[in-house]
Amino acid sequence: MSKMSSPTPATEIGDHHSMHYDRLGDEPLSVAVADAVATFLDEDITELEPLHYSINADALERLFEPRANGLRPNGAVSFEYSGCLVTVTAAGEIRVETV
Repeated sequence: MSKMSSPTPATEIGDHHSMHYDRLGDEPLSVAVADAVATFLDEDITELEPLHYSINADALERLFEPRANGLRPNGAVSFEYSGCLVTVTAAGEIRVETV
C-alpha cells in the first residue's frame, strides 16, 4: 500500500503546494492527499469533502503501492478534489494547485 510515515518539507509557491510522501511509510496515500489539500486551503482536514467523491481512493492506493518487483518507477495521476487540482506522482510528490 502506498503510505507516508512522516511529512517531509512542503513547498508553497504562490498558487500551489507540493509535498513528498513515503510510499513505504505508515500513512495511507489517500490521507496524505487530503492533508496536502487541507494545508493548501488552510482548512481542517475534517472540513474537506470525502476523497472518494473525487477519485476511487483504493485505486489510487493500488496505483502507487509497492509491487513484487519494486516500486513503480514513473507515472502520475491528476484529479480535481475540493476545488483543487491534485497530481500524485510515482516519484512521491503530491502537488496541489488552484483549478
